[in-house]
Amino acid sequence: MVEHARDSSPREALRALLAADTEPRLRRLVHALSPREAAILIESLPPGRRELAWELVDEEDEGEILVELNDEVRAQIMEGMESAALVDAAEGLPLDDLADLVADLPDDITERIIRSLDEDERELLQSVLVFPPDSAGGLMAPEVVSVRPDMTLEGVLAYLRSHPELPEDLYCVYVVDRRRRYRGVLQVRDLLGGAADARVSRFMDTEARPIHCDTSASDVIRQFRNIDSSVAAVVDDEGRLVGQITADDVVDALQEQTDHEILGSVGLDEEDDMFAPVAVSTGRRTLWLGLNLVTALVAAGVVAWFKPAVERVALLAVLLPVVASMGGIAGSQTLTLMVRGLSQGRVRNSNVRWLLWKEIAVGLLNGLGWALVVTLVTLGVFSNLEVALIAGAAIAINLLAAAASGVLVPLILRRINIDPALAGGVVLTTITDVVGFAAFLGLATMLLL
Repeated sequence: MVEHARDSSPREALRALLAADTEPRLRRLVHALSPREAAILIESLPPGRRELAWELVDEEDEGEILVELNDEVRAQIMEGMESAALVDAAEGLPLDDLADLVADLPDDITERIIRSLDEDERELLQSVLVFPPDSAGGLMAPEVVSVRPDMTLEGVLAYLRSHPELPEDLYCVYVVDRRRRYRGVLQVRDLLGGAADARVSRFMDTEARPIHCDTSASDVIRQFRNIDSSVAAVVDDEGRLVGQITADDVVDALQEQTDHEILGSVGLDEEDDMFAPVAVSTGRRTLWLGLNLVTALVAAGVVAWFKPAVERVALLAVLLPVVASMGGIAGSQTLTLMVRGLSQGRVRNSNVRWLLWKEIAVGLLNGLGWALVVTLVTLGVFSNLEVALIAGAAIAINLLAAAASGVLVPLILRRINIDPALAGGVVLTTITDVVGFAAFLGLATMLLL
């Protein structure tokens, strides 16, 4: 039965919970899931079923599952837990996971958890809490094993055997000097395969570059793409070893970054609860809809400015959406590439000018090509040469403006500390609508009236 749950998890558990199956079977299903699968299951349930699923979780698994939940769902679950249960759930968690958890706990419970740690653990936990969660210091695990370069491999092995609790992710041993400044990495394979009396300095890898603790999560992801290792040391301003980041940490950060880019483009937060109450979800979306209304009214104001032309030539109103839509799509393509390039570190000051001219060239060629298509289609359908030529010219102008805006908008937003993934789409759409309407109606006013 457990194997069946594992093979079909978490879908089988979800179907059983939604069907209100027998409690013993549900408990076995939930217990068979990994913490991440259990978290996905809980997040996938409406509030009433969510509480049922949490009641079926074993107490020893609660902490690991809480860490995997998104912020909003975790806060909801913890609101219904007793203080003692929260303290018990935090017990035994790795310190980097514990740091994520205590950030959402009331101060009194956080203090109780910190008091339950020994002095060394308290210092390590504090070393993580001082960093922003989206930095290398916030992502790192502070538990690391470090040795001196003059130690023998036999001495290192003896030290590891005597170590009371080794880190779960012991991929390597870090080499530091007397002031704990990072000097290199000793891989486990070299430790086990080298001569017992050989010095650490002979086998340590001094080319393995550490990551500074203030490095942003996006830069950490980029650096991991360029290193041939599943782990990297984290150092402070003095070059002292303070922790390590593993590939698992980077995968989690990459998933968060991807979710942020996808949901941020429509004004949503990756930590929002999909099954939040109607009033809560409505309130969150109201601000974004209001902002879009303002931008739409700006575009409508441009149309109103050219009201006489629209009244004289009704065909202009029919073609207005075509001009705006073509610009919006073209601009969104460039904007998406730019946002992705910025997040991956591929767009830099050294290549921005080249990218701008390249996108302008693409916009110009696309504009001329589609302008010809729109001109011919308009002429064939409406038999009005003047309007067809004006529509084609407006398409060309708008696609050119869309290409330039797709490059410049995310750069400007980033310069003023606004997330391009969140606000870029609204700004770009406003620009392409205004430029498209102004070009089309402005040309019509000059040539037809």
